[in-house]
Amino acid sequence: MNEFESPQIFDDALIQDESTVSRFIANVFTWMVAGLSVTACASYYTVESGLISQLYNLETGGMSMLGWIVMLSPLGFILAMNMGFQRWTSTSLTLLFLAFSGIMGMSLSSIFLVYTMASIAQVFVITAATFAVMAVVGYTTKTDLTKFGSLLMMALIGIIIASFVNWFIGSAQLDYIISIGGVVVFTGLIAYDTQKLKRIGTGVEFGSEAASKLAILGATSLYLDFINLFMFLLRLLGRRD
Repeated sequence: MNEFESPQIFDDALIQDESTVSRFIANVFTWMVAGLSVTACASYYTVESGLISQLYNLETGGMSMLGWIVMLSPLGFILAMNMGFQRWTSTSLTLLFLAFSGIMGMSLSSIFLVYTMASIAQVFVITAATFAVMAVVGYTTKTDLTKFGSLLMMALIGIIIASFVNWFIGSAQLDYIISIGGVVVFTGLIAYDTQKLKRIGTGVEFGSEAASKLAILGATSLYLDFINLFMFLLRLLGRRD
């Protein structure tokens, strides 16, 4: 063996480490796609079954009490999943995630009352393409994106505050600015979260209970990145009925 060559044991360890990370990331994305599928099905069912009329007043667009419960429920699921991470089993966490995805589908069904089906489909394709590109960037880049994480979170807080204020004043111009900011922030968060999950994947044993639970939380983070990017793009590009 050439003295400058890496010992075989190190090469094997590196391959095994990369394999573990790739399998962990694949598991994360599998569950994210599963969550999006549940959301799409739940949203479609809510509209086609007429359940949407129990959530919204179809004449005024206002929400019923049930509508408010459905809209606020996802926050409760997120808090339960994160705060109860240690005591939930991976199976319980998975069921919570799927239930959360279903409730999200019900709450997002209102987009079918506002936007055309064609524009929703077009924006979904744009979102999926953007997500795929940024996920690849986050997974492959050698640049440490950690330093951008705090900036993105501060920008996100700013967007939340601005959205809350605009809820009262109803400024179309501010809504446009918020939407652009939201697209930029969540596009960046996709790459940031993907890289963070890649680092997590290097420190877990694939197939373990901890790895399964972390994969579900990772899928939840990427799911939220996707949904928020989709909604902000829809506000910018969606055509209204």
